[in-house]
Amino acid sequence: AGMGRTVVELFYDVISPYSWLGFEVLCRYQHIWNIDLRFRPGFLGGIMQQTGNKPPAMLPKRAEYLLKDVKRMAKYYQVPIKISGDDFQRIFRTSSLAAMRFITAIDMTKPEYLEPLSREFWIRFWSQVSILRRSVILPVAQQAGLPSELSQKALEMMSSPTVKDRLRETTDEAMKYGAFGMPAVVAHYNGEPHLFFGSDRLELLGSVIGK
Repeated sequence: AGMGRTVVELFYDVISPYSWLGFEVLCRYQHIWNIDLRFRPGFLGGIMQQTGNKPPAMLPKRAEYLLKDVKRMAKYYQVPIKISGDDFQRIFRTSSLAAMRFITAIDMTKPEYLEPLSREFWIRFWSQVSILRRSVILPVAQQAGLPSELSQKALEMMSSPTVKDRLRETTDEAMKYGAFGMPAVVAHYNGEPHLFFGSDRLELLGSVIGK
């Protein structure tokens, strides 16, 4: 990190619309706030399982609110999220494991592609409303501008112990900071980590790091 730059880690999963909101806002603010933004792709399913957390949409009243909330935030931050009640069923039927392993493989080989690749997965899942099947991975990578030989290599790496371990370690690290869901934003300031959960605490993050 450069002089006086606060390291901010964003632990995220592309199945989470709130992660997309947090991601876009931090991408926009990284230069304004002069932060050293680090993307940490993790697996939300693993966190939910290990912390005993449940998707908010499992509570009917909360699901009702979540629909309105995501729509409001998407409009406010100008992020093209399309969400309807049916999407909750779609999420329950979908695992983001393959997508997050692919993203992790890219993180380990060419991390400069992390931002466009992650964004493209969110667009596919939350704007174009498609299932995160393994078969969509290469089209998503192509759309994000990844060279095909890199995508092919990452696809082969996905099932390797190295990638699986890295994803598990990142997920565990988020939980060590106290995460119980995603996005989990960790600001390293004044020698200690500060955890912020969700995408609606970013002004608080700014205030804590003196922005």
